[in-house]
Amino acid sequence: MTRVLRTRRALLLAGAASAGAAFLGAGASGLLAPVRAQGLAATPTMRGGANNYRPGAPLVERIGHGGFWMTGTVRRAGDGAPLPGVRIQIWAHTTEGHERDPHSHGATLTDADGVFRMDMPQIVPAFGQPHGHLAYDPEFDGREHDGRGFETVFLRPVMASASETSLSADFVLQPA
Repeated sequence: MTRVLRTRRALLLAGAASAGAAFLGAGASGLLAPVRAQGLAATPTMRGGANNYRPGAPLVERIGHGGFWMTGTVRRAGDGAPLPGVRIQIWAHTTEGHERDPHSHGATLTDADGVFRMDMPQIVPAFGQPHGHLAYDPEFDGREHDGRGFETVFLRPVMASASETSLSADFVLQPA
């Protein structure tokens, strides 16, 4: 009688080998095509995201003296298509001011790929957590996308550490 020894390692290696063979058989060309998520769910508004929101903050190149990067993407719910020209407002408690201060607020537009970037002062902890605030508010977007607007979303992402020099937050907007 032949005895087959099956260990977790052997099963994992066998699985990896068959996945690699399938990948090579299919070719790597599929990796170069853009990926669109079908059925992508909309981003819900986060609790506390609207704290100290100032409607209509101006479009700016950067907030304060910069040195910290707030980045992210904006996509449409459902098909995940990038949304160019969307106005995203950003504010935070930083080394140069409190999140309630007008000079701590600014807005930027997404590029052709739905990406936004804002150079701003270093975020520092407020209420024990280093965090940023971001908003999509259709009232101040200035245009409609695909013939209709999107629902308002407020985000409040928390940094893992106050020493980080960037924070990213992604929006998936639900058509109104």
